Amino acid sequence: MIQGRLFTFWLFVIMSVVMLYAGSYVKKGNKTIKIRRLTPLEAIPEAIGRATEAGRPVHFSPGLAAITGQDAPQTLAGISLLRYVAKLTAKYDVRLIVTIRRPEVLPLAQETIRQSYLEEGKYDSFANVSVQFLSDQQFAYAAAASGVIMREKPAASFLFGAFWAENLMLAEVGTQVDAFQISGTASIGQVPFFVTTTDYCLIGEELYAAAASLTADEVFLGAILGQDICKAIMVALLVAGVIATAFGSDLFIKLLSL
Repeated sequence: MIQGRLFTFWLFVIMSVVMLYAGSYVKKGNKTIKIRRLTPLEAIPEAIGRATEAGRPVHFSPGLAAITGQDAPQTLAGISLLRYVAKLTAKYDVRLIVTIRRPEVLPLAQETIRQSYLEEGKYDSFANVSVQFLSDQQFAYAAAASGVIMREKPAASFLFGAFWAENLMLAEVGTQVDAFQISGTASIGQVPFFVTTTDYCLIGEELYAAAASLTADEVFLGAILGQDICKAIMVALLVAGVIATAFGSDLFIKLLSL
């Protein structure tokens, strides 16, 4: 065992057990987990209501990531939010435009919207939905999506998923057409740009919490519960370490060096 890795290894084991336990706890039917109020989530009906009154469409982007890889959870959370948005656009007969970067996300988005319209009893209106694959290149997609927003002039634009340098382009174009914009990303480096250019923003892991809140999905809820417990453990260790060091104990220093 490499020196300095033993404590980290056992901490990893503990965190893994906590995550597995949280997932099992939720799957056993313990769904009384409360997720705090998320203002951006509550603003979605308001944004779609504005589009209804204005007679203008709604734009949605599930981000630029694929459904595999480290950013896949953001895409899946975005698709979960797309389901909620699609139900509202179906209910209020608002045209929905979805712009896609990754080709494998296209059928997933189409089926999600189709199912949402079917559940709302508005399957005939599904023909008015526009799900467009634009490009698998980052800035080519951003340029094409910006063009769609400029031409269609949506009254509401939702940007939920993994975004990078192009996020400011999309949000700025939305501002130019006076769209009510709600964003959300776990790409922390891009959060400041969304905060300053959109009306509401889900910051970091709030994106996952929003998806869990809407879908009550066992996987999402279990992950949220497990993450919160792990954070509590880490904070407790941090506080204990600071206090111990302040009183002259080197216990935690020795643990980290194991």
